[in-house]
Amino acid sequence: VQLQASGGGLVQPGGSLRLSCATSGFTFTWYWMHWIRQRPGEGFEWVSGVNIGGDSTFYEDSVSGRFTISRDNAKNTAYLQMNNLQPEDAARYYCAAAQRGLSARYNHEYDFWGQGTLVTVSS
Repeated sequence: VQLQASGGGLVQPGGSLRLSCATSGFTFTWYWMHWIRQRPGEGFEWVSGVNIGGDSTFYEDSVSGRFTISRDNAKNTAYLQMNNLQPEDAARYYCAAAQRGLSARYNHEYDFWGQGTLVTVSS
């Protein structure tokens, strides 16, 4: 099983990034996909989740309206479009897969995790 997150980097406040999570080794369409982040010295924070069909999306309050999660089941890939990035969004972003759906976010009970991609927001 592999979840390869990419697309992180350095961006100025107000800028945008698009994260990708390319997966392999499991049946992508059996799993919800989630993005989680971890700021330096802090715990994991759930950011967003998308259902199997890609038609239901959920967001943590502070990113709602700025971030958009999506998935391409034909490519076994999930995405996180991040707009109007702020310094507080700086973190390592992880993608994860969960058969238990949205409830996986409460205790970070995901079946599979990726290795993360670093997002830095600074002027």
